[in-house]
Amino acid sequence: MNAILKGFSDGGVITWRNLKNVQRNPDWLMAATIQPIMFVLLFAYVFGNAIGGASGGAAYREFLIAGIFAQTVAFNSAFTVIGFANDLQKGIIDRFRSLPISRLAVILGRTTSDLLISVVALIVMSLCGLIVGWRIRGSFLDAVLGYLVMLMFAWALSWVGALIGLLARSVEVAQSAGLIWMFPLSFISSAFVPSDKLPPFLKAIADWNPFTAVINAARELFGNKFGAAPTGWPAEHAALYSVLCCVAIIAIFAPLATARYKRVASR
Repeated sequence: MNAILKGFSDGGVITWRNLKNVQRNPDWLMAATIQPIMFVLLFAYVFGNAIGGASGGAAYREFLIAGIFAQTVAFNSAFTVIGFANDLQKGIIDRFRSLPISRLAVILGRTTSDLLISVVALIVMSLCGLIVGWRIRGSFLDAVLGYLVMLMFAWALSWVGALIGLLARSVEVAQSAGLIWMFPLSFISSAFVPSDKLPPFLKAIADWNPFTAVINAARELFGNKFGAAPTGWPAEHAALYSVLCCVAIIAIFAPLATARYKRVASR
């Protein structure tokens, strides 16, 4: 028990250290917010009327925002990848190894600090969504649950990012590896178009994609509807399936990332 408490205590210190780095490098925070704002404006106003069809661009903008939320928090896992690769390259991990701190604290501190960046990004995205016409039409409690699902998804993917960052041999490799796998997962989903608009093979992938589950859960909780309601077990139990996906991702990648960190830190 004492070891666990020490891990969380030391993790809080590492979290604060990482947030101070963001303060010294504000371009990290700008990258986490400006890119999704561009996606909102491009899809809402450049493609919105075409994709919106008979429902119109306004209805599509409400449909779009949950997809942008999920893509934003997912892409933020790249900060975890780059952060670990940068610390390895600069020898910071070696310094941590020489300190009497829990080994879990370094990974926990990194994933927690990047989770807080996702909180800021979601706030900015919500304000941007309100400007383009998005509204939360569910209850206050449902809205809170919708945001919590997004943040749980962000934290789960940050463990994937932690493993990739600890495996990367350089910051340059980490920059590519941290994002390249995100594009097919985020675009073969219901983020930008309903999954029933995709070819049958891609629709089957999209329906079971964790991205789609999180997005559908958020749309349901926010009360945002567009076109026919999605069907199938993952869509009809979107909140449950999204939580199960997040738990499974953490259960798989947290031990792998921790084991990799122990191996790297013991060199």
